[in-house]
Amino acid sequence: MPFSLYLLALAVFVMGTSEFMLAGLLPAIASDLDVSVGTAGLLTSAFAVGMVVGAPLMAAFARRWPPRLALIACLLVFAGCHVVGALTPTFSVLLITRVLSALANAGFLAVALTTATALVSADRKGRALAVLLSGTTIATVAGVPAGALFGETLGWRSTFWAIAILCLPAVLGVLRGIPKTTGHNAPSSLRRELRELTSPRLLIAMALGALVNGGTFAAFTFLAPVVTDVAHLDAGWVSVALVLFGIGSFLGVTIAGRLSDRHPGLVLGIGGPLLLAGWIAMALTAAHPLLLLALVLLQGMLSFGVGSTLIARVLYAASDAPTMGGSYATASLNIGAALGPVLGGVALSAGLVAPMWVAAGLTALALVVAVLSRRSIAPASAGAAG
Repeated sequence: MPFSLYLLALAVFVMGTSEFMLAGLLPAIASDLDVSVGTAGLLTSAFAVGMVVGAPLMAAFARRWPPRLALIACLLVFAGCHVVGALTPTFSVLLITRVLSALANAGFLAVALTTATALVSADRKGRALAVLLSGTTIATVAGVPAGALFGETLGWRSTFWAIAILCLPAVLGVLRGIPKTTGHNAPSSLRRELRELTSPRLLIAMALGALVNGGTFAAFTFLAPVVTDVAHLDAGWVSVALVLFGIGSFLGVTIAGRLSDRHPGLVLGIGGPLLLAGWIAMALTAAHPLLLLALVLLQGMLSFGVGSTLIARVLYAASDAPTMGGSYATASLNIGAALGPVLGGVALSAGLVAPMWVAAGLTALALVVAVLSRRSIAPASAGAAG
């Protein structure tokens, strides 16, 4: 894999840390800005919505820019938003910066996905995607706990400053590692690329990615109360569970990345049912600490392994949309990230493990759709067969 892919993953790590770090900072933000915790939670929703809307919007806006310029512009806007967020005394301004940060994040990820696939041969998209998404998984292992530690010891604003500062080496990495051109200097018609959204193969791949990612976020978002109130572990074990999930997710994208290009059927055919069984097992055995922690690790691996393979399917299905394909993959991921916590939150009234049943339901629906539409999502190239 080209070293420039790892530089892109560094930027994805920084942005992933920003996306997930608010989970541990909301009470402090609410207290400092004199709003309720529920109102502060709008910061998370605003970011998710901004990612869904921003992916196609930013990709369309910057499609005629050189990829390196678009990536740097998104990183600088992202950094600037965090500087403003660290300084503002007003919740409404902070909310606006989260929306703008999400737009920049979505634009970066959409362009980065397209750029990553242009840096490798046509049959290695899954490997390239695994490297890129490893930045997100490492963020859950190291970035989010570090952000929580910063917030606890130095205040929540220090975490925003840290994200802004970390954007600088990411900018330098893009400047040094990404070539001025990556094969998309003459973009095809935007109308033609948008028309690809009528392709059943692309729509089904996007829907499957959204369903599996929605299940992941439905369970992951509400993991903390399960650890403390169902398994009756001390609050410190929440961080342990999050780190285990992050380690599992890193292993999942790494292993699946080596299989998803040539053997996607193997990953989805085995990993999908195991993922469903894992969510059911977690819901049934959450009161047993050792089993819960072991399943957290396993589900992190399975959810990101299956999920990253499905996102690779989106990129293959969108091969005729070279400048917009990355935005379709990004939108698929973040539709799930936005809807999963909402469905999991609604289900909480039925019990703390109910979000895990939501995850099981969304995963089961994905498996049914995959079976019914097997021909439609079959790989288009021999290099993707499996």
